[in-house]
Amino acid sequence: MRPINSLVERFIPSALVFVIALTVLVAILALTLTDTGPVDVIRSWGDGLAGLLAFMTQMALVLLLGHTLANTRLVRRLLSKLGGVPRNAVQAYAFVFVVASIASLITWGLGLVVGGLLAKEVAAQLRGRGVALHFPLLVAAGYSGFVVWHMGYSGSGPLTAATEGSFLAEQIGRTIPLTETTFSLWNILAAVATIVVVALALTLVAPRKGAPIFELAFDAREADAAPDEVVTPADRLDASRIPTLLIGLALVAYLVIHFVNGGTPTLDIVNWTFLGLIFLLVRNPFELIRLVKDAASNVGDILLQFPLYAGILGMMTGSGLIAVFSDFFVGISTPATFGLLALLSAGLVNFFVPSGGGQFAVQGPIMLDAAERLGVDPSVAIMAVSYGDQWTNMIQPFWALPLLAIAGLKIRDILGYTTVTFLASGLVFAATMLIVGAG
Repeated sequence: MRPINSLVERFIPSALVFVIALTVLVAILALTLTDTGPVDVIRSWGDGLAGLLAFMTQMALVLLLGHTLANTRLVRRLLSKLGGVPRNAVQAYAFVFVVASIASLITWGLGLVVGGLLAKEVAAQLRGRGVALHFPLLVAAGYSGFVVWHMGYSGSGPLTAATEGSFLAEQIGRTIPLTETTFSLWNILAAVATIVVVALALTLVAPRKGAPIFELAFDAREADAAPDEVVTPADRLDASRIPTLLIGLALVAYLVIHFVNGGTPTLDIVNWTFLGLIFLLVRNPFELIRLVKDAASNVGDILLQFPLYAGILGMMTGSGLIAVFSDFFVGISTPATFGLLALLSAGLVNFFVPSGGGQFAVQGPIMLDAAERLGVDPSVAIMAVSYGDQWTNMIQPFWALPLLAIAGLKIRDILGYTTVTFLASGLVFAATMLIVGAG
């Protein structure tokens, strides 16, 4: 993996440059493959910039709330207890991966943060017991849990298709309930199989006795924040448990009413679920404000890049480029092979559109149109794009950045091990798409 590590370090640009390059590429394709002129391309791009503002806000909240929830005192205390579970290095690698996978299935923002925090906690506790382990592999195991995020509760593609009025639901002509995507039996079995196969693969590549390792070089435990000064009546209100508790209970009541009346999970409901948990877990507004301030630094990329993804979608729709791509895809696919080819194409697109939400904005309409023309269930198209997006995240550095910042490592430190996750999970994803297509 050293040549690949060197290539990534020297030549892969930032995620922002990726989306700018993709914007230029799509504009060139629109001009060369369709009859659209330069003025119309620019107009469709500019008109499209505001096309995903609601979706952008939903995605930003997923990351913000996941990061905030992971850093609440109760969750941090739970991670501390979990850090004492593994008794040797091999157990530690598999354990961190499995816990990070479960957290990612709950919500991807939580999974990313939990992976980094738990890796540090496990490394510190094992070091205290005199057990040596390879810290980059442990962090890679934490990031590898992200390889199943789109199969879980916060998968942006399935949730968008299940949301009334979303751009995917409007194209399909109806919403696709999560029982046909996220909670389908075949997706659940694929998620379990992926976790088992990747956990085994990570233990097989663990450094053996006598091999060189890089141990945790700093104290994983962070000092508690200084208590907030309470002087005025306003300070006492900010230090009170009552305001946050009231909002937390109100959100729980709303969610109960929503589901009792036949409501289904959507992107908004997922966000309000975790917002309610946060309000119930924090001790007072002072703590919540501090946690949100820390989490907000991770949201900037989404807010900056999503309008550019929306502009790309505007160009593709306005120029008819979507139809051109769809025609090509229909020409090389059959109902049996559609899922596999959609998975592979989504994995490739993810290099240039590293956000799952942004990728669905760009690629979702193409795949759904192709699926309809081939007579393939739209749920297969949705999950194929979902699998492709999460799959190549293992060799695309964008989403690893928050976790690497927590762990104090660089992408080259973990890429060799996440490539193993890429290969192992790819086998499960490809087999799932072939089985579903044959059925």
